Amino acid sequence: MNATGKFVGFTLGLVAVFAAATGVGALVGPDIDEPAAHAAGDSHGSGGHDAGGHPAAADAAPKGLQSTQDGYTLELASPVATTGAEVPLRFRILDHTGTPVTRYVDQHEKQLHLIAVRRDLTGYQHVHPTLDESGTWSVPLDLAGAGDYRVFADFMPAGGDALTLGTDLRVAGTYDPQPLPPTQPSTTVDGYTVTLAGALEPGQTSTLTLTVSRDGSPVTDLQPYLGAYGHLVALRTTDLGYLHVHPEGHPGDGATPAGPGIDFTVTAPGSGEYRLFLDFQHAGIVHTAEFTVSAPPQEK
Repeated sequence: MNATGKFVGFTLGLVAVFAAATGVGALVGPDIDEPAAHAAGDSHGSGGHDAGGHPAAADAAPKGLQSTQDGYTLELASPVATTGAEVPLRFRILDHTGTPVTRYVDQHEKQLHLIAVRRDLTGYQHVHPTLDESGTWSVPLDLAGAGDYRVFADFMPAGGDALTLGTDLRVAGTYDPQPLPPTQPSTTVDGYTVTLAGALEPGQTSTLTLTVSRDGSPVTDLQPYLGAYGHLVALRTTDLGYLHVHPEGHPGDGATPAGPGIDFTVTAPGSGEYRLFLDFQHAGIVHTAEFTVSAPPQEK
């Protein structure tokens, strides 16, 4: 009844957490539009889909910890910024020759997805930069809070595989780190209540269901956002390992309901605390619900 997705592969650096479970859903980094996925051999970087349309086995290797991988490098125009509500960020993706990449494959309706978060897991942003002819990406970020940020670029270069590269951005000013919010079954954002059901068990497959309601009534008319009813980023608190997940179903496919619940099938590779960020769209506005989730140590 719920849109079902799965964590396929994870990336350290913002959160590594989950490996994929066969037959449920989605990827490391943004999912790939089906035509592009087939043209690229159905690769999602660490996962993909088999011939029957089901997710392939996940590659458990962490991603996003490196600024350089497979011959590609994420290079910020400047690794230092000042505080501000709309601070321009400029960067390039360089190939193995040092030449800026200018051709990309769309993944979930965008050529590149940029995730930024401060290292205390505040200030989360999921944005989509613009690319100029020289191969330079640009986007304004809300850097009102000083501190060290982790920036992740999810992309697929034309003729290459999907990648997630990460690097640090230092924002000058007085840093006031915030404690990790406690684990709670529900949270509110912009008048919406989002409830989390399910638990993470290290090394075992678990289902997390995120249910959206407003004024006590279930929201059953979620709107497509980047080709899905929900996008989930998970960040492991100890190292900011990163995973970007989408439901397997597609809006308008005749089988995927538009809420109120969205299911994500996940396998946590280890114990610890994780911060989850769910993007969903309703009434033309994108909202982000945040949760702290703990994966307790396994009993011996």
